Amino acid sequence: MSNLEMSTKHLLGIKYITKEDIDLIFQTADNFKEVINRPIKKVPSLRDITVANLFFENSTRTRISFELAEKRLSADTVNFSAASSSLKKGETLLDTVNNILSMKVDMIVMRHPAPGAHAFLSKHVDVNIINAGDGTHEHPTQALLDAFSMREKLGDLKGKKVVIVGDILHSRVALSNIFCLKKLGAEVMVCGPPTLIPKHIQELGVELSYNINEALEWCDIANVLRIQLERQNIKYIPSLREYSMYYGIRKSMLDNLKKDILIMHPGPINRGVELSSDVADSEQSIILDQVENGVAVRMAVLYLLAGKRNLAKN
Repeated sequence: MSNLEMSTKHLLGIKYITKEDIDLIFQTADNFKEVINRPIKKVPSLRDITVANLFFENSTRTRISFELAEKRLSADTVNFSAASSSLKKGETLLDTVNNILSMKVDMIVMRHPAPGAHAFLSKHVDVNIINAGDGTHEHPTQALLDAFSMREKLGDLKGKKVVIVGDILHSRVALSNIFCLKKLGAEVMVCGPPTLIPKHIQELGVELSYNINEALEWCDIANVLRIQLERQNIKYIPSLREYSMYYGIRKSMLDNLKKDILIMHPGPINRGVELSSDVADSEQSIILDQVENGVAVRMAVLYLLAGKRNLAKN
């Protein structure tokens, strides 16, 4: 493994790490991808580290991916789930975390409904914190595994064209992806209904289209987001059927393009809404690669931050 180290002791968001950090995570993930494809998939790298997985918001895919990454690294894990309703206040969050830290935990992986909860916590506790999603703000490891998956298929992402399609307004994945792809030199476009595109999004240096066919013609990769009905307290689209008609991607649309593009989705997919099944299961789809790469990328993040922790102790 590399002797290089991250520039920060936490992963609070892509906004707060450098391109060099991203490159280091990818190099380390390349090594771990070899590990998880061996018959014996474990390494003892984090044998003396205890990781607490704190999920104040429902999650299946991300939580399982982190747990698997921790087990592959031989870490001890503590899992904590809580309904977000009783833990909306910072003080309560701090009390909860301090109780868990009294069990001598070294690292925290946390998902929380409040944007900025991780940054708040990082100022009050002396452990490495990894953001597994904070409200509609950031989801850094998803962006890292997305970019890692793109790089695996297309090489260097400098100059590559990536369109992010769908519910940009409510998506922490979109924001982290934009930060990550821009740092890696990719060109980024967002595409979706006007009601689901944040105002001033172009100030982040992205292009904007409301036309899905135009966006697909432009891009090398389409990263298609889930319509997040659970985050929408008012109706932003008339119906899922209407959304699907105007922004759903069907196989005939890909067949009409003069080139092959890659299709990605952070999951879970609303089949027949964002993607038709024949697109989700097509050879152009790298959705299952994303899932596999998620474990390797999260192993890399845990390993590098644990190294940062050990350096601080010495």
